[in-house]
Order: sequence, then C-alpha cells, then structure tokens
Amino acid sequence: MTIRSAIVLAAGEGVRLRPLTRHRPKPMLPAGTKPILEHVFDHLIDAGISELTVVVGYGRTTVQSHFGPSYRGVPIAYVTQEKQLGSAHALAAAASRIEETVLVVNGDQLVDRSIIADTIDRHESSGGATLGVIADAAVADYGGVITDTDGSVTEIVENPTDDRSYWLNAGVYALDPRAIEIMTGIDSTAGEYSLVDGLSALIETETTVAAVTTDGMWIDATFPWDLLTVAETLLETGAVACERAPSARIHDAATVVDPVVVAPDCVIGPGAVVGPNVCLGENVTVGANATVEHSVIDSDTRIGTAATVIDCVAGRGVAVGPGSTVVGGPGDVHVGETIHRNEELGALIADRATDRGGVTYRPGTIVGSEVSIRAGATVGGSIDAETEVQ
Repeated sequence: MTIRSAIVLAAGEGVRLRPLTRHRPKPMLPAGTKPILEHVFDHLIDAGISELTVVVGYGRTTVQSHFGPSYRGVPIAYVTQEKQLGSAHALAAAASRIEETVLVVNGDQLVDRSIIADTIDRHESSGGATLGVIADAAVADYGGVITDTDGSVTEIVENPTDDRSYWLNAGVYALDPRAIEIMTGIDSTAGEYSLVDGLSALIETETTVAAVTTDGMWIDATFPWDLLTVAETLLETGAVACERAPSARIHDAATVVDPVVVAPDCVIGPGAVVGPNVCLGENVTVGANATVEHSVIDSDTRIGTAATVIDCVAGRGVAVGPGSTVVGGPGDVHVGETIHRNEELGALIADRATDRGGVTYRPGTIVGSEVSIRAGATVGGSIDAETEVQ
C-alpha cells in the first residue's frame, strides 16, 4: 500500500508569533527565505505524495494566492475550517475528501522527508494509525507518546510534566479511513477537538496505533526568536543551501560571510557586511556600510546606510533607517501577558514598520506593523501596531 495523498493542517494563526501573524498565518512565515508551508510541501512531495489537501482558515487567501491550484506539478485542493476549533476539527473539515489511507501533517512545523517516509513505511505493516515520533528534550512543550516494546502506542499526553520516558509526537500521522472516522467523532475538550484526543479514543477502541521512531529533522517556531533558530538550523544542516540569486546585486566592496541566503533582486551595497546566519528575502536592500548578522529579513525590506542589525526578525516592507542599531540579544521579550527572559532576540520588526534613522532598538524589542519611529529615538518593550513613536 502506497500512501499518495496528504492532508496538511494550515488553518491556525500562531498567536504567540504576533505581530508577524497580523497579516498572514504562521505557516506562511519565513523559514529561511520561503514560507514554512512551502518546506512542508517539498518534503511531502519528495516522499512520494502526489495529492495535497490543505485545510485553511485564518489568512486563507494568503495561502491560496501564494500556491494556487498546484505546487511542483502536484494538485492542491483547499478546504476551509471556518472556526479554528482544534486539529481534529480541522481534519473533520477535510473528511469528505477521504476515501483511502492518507498522511496528515501540521503545516506550521518543519519535518523532513525521512520522518514522513518512515511513517509511511511503518504504516504499510501496521494499519490503523501510525505516528512519527522522535527523541527530543522539548517534549514537555508539545506532545508526549508512551509506547510498548513493540512500538504500539499506549498513551499520548499533551504537554507532559511527569518523569516518564516519552517520545515527542512529530505531528506526522498515517491514518486509515476508519481511524479518521473515530478520531473526528470525539467530544470536545474545553471547546476544542484535538488529534491527541482522537488518537486516545482510537487506543480505547483497541484500534492499532503504532509509533515509528526516526532521527529526522523536526523544527517548530513557537515564538518570534524561534524563526532565527529555524533559519540557523536549516542553513547549518544544509537543508537550505547557501546561495546568491543570479539577479541579486552584491557590490564588490561588500562582504558576505556564509552561511547566507540572498534571494532574487536583493541589493547589498559597498562596505556592507552580511552574515553569518542571515536570510535575505526577495528585493531586500542592505545599504552601504551596514552590518547584518544572525537575522531573517523578509521581502521588500530596506536596511539603511551604516545601520547595524543583529539577532533580528524583520517582516515585509520594513525600513530600518540610516545609522539605526538593533544591538542584538539576549533580551526580555513580552509575548502576550508573559515575559520571556534572556531570549536571543535583538528585535522583531513587523510588516511595514519604519524608522527615520539613528534609532536604537533595545534587546527584545517587539515593533508592531506599520509603526513609525522618529529619528534618534530609543525603543524597547512592545509597541502596538500603527503607533507613531515621537
């Protein structure tokens, strides 16, 4: 049995990544220089998937306009989850299209081809439901899986806090139609329907639920600074190649220190230093004598002359003025009502925010979209969208 179809769950916003997700959903945030979801599609197709069904919701037009009806020759069907009521609810939205065993993956986490292939291979001998699991110290932040010696899943726990030996649930599932029927027929927990609850229901019905352990790469971006870690990991493992697009213009007097990705139509001016661990999206300009290190700079952004940008995530259409300085992390970062201490983030500057030059960004600064900052200001903490900083 070869699994040829995949359902990709890409309906969520990613609230802990605000303000970057104000104008697009988490799956469309950059992992390197292309969206997380594009990486997911690549790994699915490389593993042999030939049909894609994408469950969209928040920001769905952003997803659909970017990919259209197909990607790399593979057709894409879109299903809308009108209300984001959990991952099992998202799967239920696509249930009418399910007539055979399918692969189900999260569209906002990076899982490489080997995890997908290992899950498919194991399912061919087990049936029912098969999970891809990995050994990872971050299991308490995600989902933990307990297995028997034969690989049968005995328990799945969301955010486990006890000291038992867990595998991390990598969010890759091979599911037979009957398994999907049971998983999407569960009662809600606190108003949500999760795949974890659905899998627990499968275990209770004595349906075969198997786990396959794999060493494949798995990365999640939960918070803004995680996008820096994602890019660094992709570059250092070679999952994203260091490259300079042919249409990029890099001045002979500029210095580019690998690993770096320079996307099409970028301009790097004389005396500028870019790298290491920098991803420049399409049409980014780095001005003369500017310095950019350990940063993800999205498309159409301008880094001004003699500016310094370190440990920075910049959205689309940002303007960092001449002589401005993102001094780099670590810093204390406000996410919602929580302060995260000593995170490696110089600043997050959301879409179309601008400064007039000579601005200093304290470590951990979060700048909302379309913020305007006066020349010479020093900023820190969180700045709401569409604010004018005088």
